[in-house]
Amino acid sequence: MTTTRFAPSPTGHLHVGNIRTALHNWMLAKKADGRFLLRIDDTDAERSKEEYVHAIREDLSWLGITPDAEERQSQRLALYDAAFEKLKAAGRVYPAYETAQELELKRKVLLGRGLPPIYDRGALQLADEERAAKEAEGVQPHWRFKLDHDAPITWEDGVRGAQKFDPAQLSDPVIRRADGSWLYMLPSAVDDIEMGVTSVLRGEDHVSNTAVQIQMFEALGSAPPSFAHEALLVGREGKLSKRLGSLGCDAFRDKGVEPEAIIALLARLGTSLPVEPIADIHALLETFDLSTFGRAPAKFDDAELERVNTAIVHQTEFTDVAGRLPEGMDEAGWHAVRPNISTIGEVSEWWRLVTGPIEQPAFEHEDRAYLSEAASTLVWSDDPWGALTSALKESTGRKGKQLFLPLRQALTGMNHGPDMGELLPLIGEDEARKRLEKAAAS
Repeated sequence: MTTTRFAPSPTGHLHVGNIRTALHNWMLAKKADGRFLLRIDDTDAERSKEEYVHAIREDLSWLGITPDAEERQSQRLALYDAAFEKLKAAGRVYPAYETAQELELKRKVLLGRGLPPIYDRGALQLADEERAAKEAEGVQPHWRFKLDHDAPITWEDGVRGAQKFDPAQLSDPVIRRADGSWLYMLPSAVDDIEMGVTSVLRGEDHVSNTAVQIQMFEALGSAPPSFAHEALLVGREGKLSKRLGSLGCDAFRDKGVEPEAIIALLARLGTSLPVEPIADIHALLETFDLSTFGRAPAKFDDAELERVNTAIVHQTEFTDVAGRLPEGMDEAGWHAVRPNISTIGEVSEWWRLVTGPIEQPAFEHEDRAYLSEAASTLVWSDDPWGALTSALKESTGRKGKQLFLPLRQALTGMNHGPDMGELLPLIGEDEARKRLEKAAAS
């Protein structure tokens, strides 16, 4: 069974890049009738906050991305300890005693010589007496995973194709800090094994991590999952934007963006498929395929999201939004107003044209006389607007803007808006006549 996972750290709110990763992993699993898991990477006790755990769950729920199960790394520490001891016994992890300052100095020296800043494995050169002396001084080691340099690391990436890394060109990664706390690499590999993850889809900034983790899987006696690395999001200007890191579900909700619009955009952003206002997730799933993912950066554009959101709002049926509409607004009201809005939050302002009060403009004498005639001509029928304008056209000779605009202004106080054929029946005969009479007397 295809099993994917989304593994956020609860050190902040989800942003648009996280949401895209979660969505694509959910889609990858659901397309194959598989399982999508949520793993909360909360091993950093100092920075992890429970409020962010709740926010992650709520955001995913709002988007319709429902995990089949949830795990928390803080409750799985015994698994990491056991894996660590196994690797230690196999000689695949080793203690290192350099301070952060010493490591930074080594890095600068290598860069200054035009060399890649690869860790020199200095800790492996220490004699037993030197290590004992360090520990006698109270220096606690951090721990590194020892990469096997004997063969290249290869895999067939679901997006990037054939990948090949020379392990000698990678630093042995630190997997455990001196205080015993864990870094990302080993716990993530252990969890993927224990949770039965078969497919890992993540950002291309993790490619070198994948090379390292493939050796961890092998050292732990497990076949690695399949890996795919998608291009990262960039802003409209073509550069990585810090602003993207602040765009989360709260910001989208504040702007009145529908979750279906976010899903429709992010589902295809960075693929060869067109971004379309598709609110049906099943239709999006049918076309989801890693083979459509491109290598070029995926451009996130607010204007495109607004376009998709507006189109989805215009498709939305009354039954789907009835609970979010102003009191008294029925299906006819929604149908009348819907073409004029880009977010559901704009409905109230347009509905005010029906419920009032409205502010009418000042009319010229000729238009006042015209509106007075309209008030007396108004006869209610199945199509009061059509009947009124037809009668006025015949009796006054007016047409086009001269015929319609004074009526719209008198009845709504605006120069544009919903179709008057739909709006006038909602205003009602008595209120409509009152508005025409008031405009004629102004």
